[in-house]
This record gives sequence, structure tokens and C-alpha cells, in this order.
Amino acid sequence: MEHLNKKTVLLDANVVLRFLVGDIPGMAIKAAAVIADTDCTVPVEVVAEVAYNLRRKYGHTRELVAEKIKNFCLLKENLVLESNIVRFACNLYASSNLDFVDCLLDGYAKIKGNPVFTFDGDLKKQLGAKVFNG
Repeated sequence: MEHLNKKTVLLDANVVLRFLVGDIPGMAIKAAAVIADTDCTVPVEVVAEVAYNLRRKYGHTRELVAEKIKNFCLLKENLVLESNIVRFACNLYASSNLDFVDCLLDGYAKIKGNPVFTFDGDLKKQLGAKVFNG
């Protein structure tokens, strides 16, 4: 993982959601303070859970989900691990019908060159030459 050391605080999806949505003000304030004042980071897996919840639980459009996550990535350096892949995934998510995790996989394929093995026809089409066929 990028920049992780033993003192880096990992943020879970509930913290990120409270920060982004502000639906529980006390928690949103505490989340903002920790993000601002602590060496903290958000793993990619947590970002995927946040995207899912923003869409399903809070009813945000795909475009709004992508915008919120991209803006969150920009709050401070190293806040989100693999932020370049996450931002790529956000752009694809806002303009496609792919699941957020599939958009992340396409990001790994396009940015880092990792082939992806999948049975998902839509993802195969998006990946193009980056599909691993076994």
C-alpha cells in the first residue's frame, strides 16, 4: 500500500459517509477533524463501499457519487490510497452502467497495466485488450 506506516489511521466507510453526507452532525464534525489533523487514509475497498452506499442508501446519482468521491480524494495528499485509480473509476462510473468495483478494475488495467480475468461481458467489453483469457 502507498504511504502506510504503523501510525497511519485507516478510515472506515461510516466515517467517510458521515463526512460526505453530514447526516449525523456530531459525527461529521469529528470525522472532519480527524481527516484534517491526523495521518489518515482510506483504502480502495472502503471507497467502493462508500460509492455503493451513496448510490443505494442515499439515492445519489452516479454523477454525484463520482463528484463527491473525486472531491474527497483532493482534500489532502494521500488521503485515498490509489487515488489516481479511484478518480479514473469515478469518471468511468459517472459515464457508464458498470459497478464501481468494475470501474476500479478497469482503472488498474488502464493505469497500471494489470490484465483482468472476468466472466462479466460488460466489463470484458470495457477492458478490451486488458482482458485475461486464462
